[in-house]
Amino acid sequence: MERRTCLLALPAAGAAALLPAQSRGKPIQLHLDLNVDPAREKEMVANFHKIFRPTIRKQPGFVEVKLMKLRETLAGAPPANATYRLLISFETEEQRKQWVAADDHQRAWPAIESTLRGAKYGAVLFDLV
Repeated sequence: MERRTCLLALPAAGAAALLPAQSRGKPIQLHLDLNVDPAREKEMVANFHKIFRPTIRKQPGFVEVKLMKLRETLAGAPPANATYRLLISFETEEQRKQWVAADDHQRAWPAIESTLRGAKYGAVLFDLV
């Protein structure tokens, strides 16, 4: 490829990489309500920031990951035995399943799961509309 052709293609390639996932299709979101052992809460949060988040960000189709702590219930019932919600979003459900099957997941998820207790977590999968 000629240098000029390559240089002309760079802005288009960069712009495509910056497009939000929604413009490429509708991503999925997995919501995990976590039953965190109160004695291990700081460990779980540290593991999320140091191990889980850096690992999942490298996965094909990754959109976002968030860890949220329940502040208060404003209406209805709160999630049973859950003080944290882990939100994971991928461009497709197939990519999320590939992440779950990946060796990286097998190394990163136990850092979170080991800090959970009882039923550990509930999971709900959403399609963005």
